[in-house]
Amino acid sequence: MELSEIIVQKIREAGPVSFKKYMELCLYHPDLGYYMVPEHPTRPAGDYYTCASLTPVFGIAIGRQLEEMWNCLNRSVFTIVEVGGGPGLLCKAILSYLRRNKPMYDRLRYYIVEKNAHTSCGPEEDFDQKVTCFNSLKECPAIEGCILSNELLDNFPVHQVVMQDELKEVFVDYRDGFVEILQPAGKELRNYFSELNVTLPENFRTEVNLAANSWMRDVADVLNKGYILTIDYGYLSSELYQPSKSRGTLLSYYKHSVSEDYFSHIGRQDITSHINFSALIHWGNKYGFRNCGFTLQCYFLLSLGIRDIINEMLSANKNVVGASAKAAQLYHTLLMDMGSRMKVLIQEKGGCCKNLSGLKILYRENRRPFTESDRACCK
Repeated sequence: MELSEIIVQKIREAGPVSFKKYMELCLYHPDLGYYMVPEHPTRPAGDYYTCASLTPVFGIAIGRQLEEMWNCLNRSVFTIVEVGGGPGLLCKAILSYLRRNKPMYDRLRYYIVEKNAHTSCGPEEDFDQKVTCFNSLKECPAIEGCILSNELLDNFPVHQVVMQDELKEVFVDYRDGFVEILQPAGKELRNYFSELNVTLPENFRTEVNLAANSWMRDVADVLNKGYILTIDYGYLSSELYQPSKSRGTLLSYYKHSVSEDYFSHIGRQDITSHINFSALIHWGNKYGFRNCGFTLQCYFLLSLGIRDIINEMLSANKNVVGASAKAAQLYHTLLMDMGSRMKVLIQEKGGCCKNLSGLKILYRENRRPFTESDRACCK
């Protein structure tokens, strides 16, 4: 049975489903969901790529930040928990870098949390002894170290809401095709905006990622002391609810094409929305975390010496045809392209140092977009 038929059957049996439930089935149905099938979407023929799938340079930069975090935690046993680790590309790059630091590497553990049973978990060969795999964050033992995620939270199923005479939630019905209907929003959705002190204008449509708030609670249960490093697409509340985003941020990706058609290619297209970093900070505070800083990925990477890392790569491959052009392309992608759109949030628990190297250049909403002239800002 096709996934679309399964969803139609659920609607006929129990009535309209929330958009959140519809999105959850599209992405995470155990057998037919987009993220649960054997073919991983970050492979070259997939619908998208991540910085980690492009180059190990990205993982090396993150490794530098993790190394500093280890120093802040008195160089004791340090556990990295990568949630949504996929095939382990980021893990392999990080471990390759950290292996140079023997005192840290000897005290290092690496957990990958990945719910797709078809995805190979972690690097092979001599890294295996460092990597342990789990199906969910709740399975992990308590740790000191860092909870790391890269492009994870934007794929959590979200509620869609529209402000009319009152806050309405979007549900999905089936009438010779999938259609949207509106129903009064429940208390949890109304409280979400009250807690963030947000009032939506009339006819404003947006997403509510309650799963991200629950995720923060799960992180708090696992992390005794250390950091959360979140890299993702998103905004602060002050940006997310501007008139320019009155249609929301939800998008579908199918074979490298982008649309707002969520009811086609069911189970075969990605559906994502930008996350609310203000919500992560707010609920993080509730669960005992403190904000270290929020910045653009380009500023984060520049602060960690991405220029030197790429130059080292270029030097090591100077005899390879096209190495220089590849290095230039990497610089553009990591900084100018994805780096100007991706955000980085670091939070700490347990009184750890907040003055981290990756946060030398903090993001300010009124700062112009990253340009070529910004390349020199971390010299």
